[in-house]
Amino acid sequence: MGSNLQGKVTIVTGAASGIGRGAAIVFAANGAKVVVADINEEGGKKTVEEIRSRGGTAIWVRTDVSSAADAKNCVAKAVGEFGRLDCLFSNAGFNPTGTVVDTTEELWDRLIDVNLKGMFLMCKYSIPEMKKAGKGSIVCTASVDGVLAIRNEAAYIASKGGIISLVKAMALDHALENIRVNCILPGAIRTALYEKFIQENPGIEDQAKEHPMNRIGEPEEVAEVAMFLLSDVPTFVTGAIIPVDGGYSAAKT
Repeated sequence: MGSNLQGKVTIVTGAASGIGRGAAIVFAANGAKVVVADINEEGGKKTVEEIRSRGGTAIWVRTDVSSAADAKNCVAKAVGEFGRLDCLFSNAGFNPTGTVVDTTEELWDRLIDVNLKGMFLMCKYSIPEMKKAGKGSIVCTASVDGVLAIRNEAAYIASKGGIISLVKAMALDHALENIRVNCILPGAIRTALYEKFIQENPGIEDQAKEHPMNRIGEPEEVAEVAMFLLSDVPTFVTGAIIPVDGGYSAAKT
């Protein structure tokens, strides 16, 4: 049994770019029927086009994960198109900088809405469909910042810590329903969000040197771990919090 997603209906949020796009492409290449969910229509449709150009199966659903109506609609479109829902890679999020003093209340609310409530809403509407299918697997993207704080990211760190706790709670609540819920903690990954972070913090240390492997990661490397967790291989793994960080957290702990 390989760690692929052959025939599995899989929602990927934040799939218009970065880790989400990389994951959607990797999942489709390994047999998944992918629902590309994002608020960015241009980027989302580009992801779908790339998957289809490689012979994969994908549809685009505009989704603001902070909206209950959008989250519910995304799941409904997945089931309507493919007949069921097997997997959810809940990955959408963004990363502003700032201390609690610098962060406005409006930014705090939007960040928690997207990064944390978005995970809650996508899982809320996905889990009942997975129960109908008899089993399911969910992977949520947190961050090494959820367990290891760094300067000038207070709100982001709080949101990622919340995701880790939410994953543990869901893993317990749905274990007997044959639904596994796990969490990955990426380190620095080569995405547009990462490049924006570097631009906004010109004095920051070389991130590659902060990782024992002396480089930052690629979206596809995160996708491979997420795919393994979503697949039927790790059947006794739930509630796991797994770093994908080139050894960053091992060096910092």
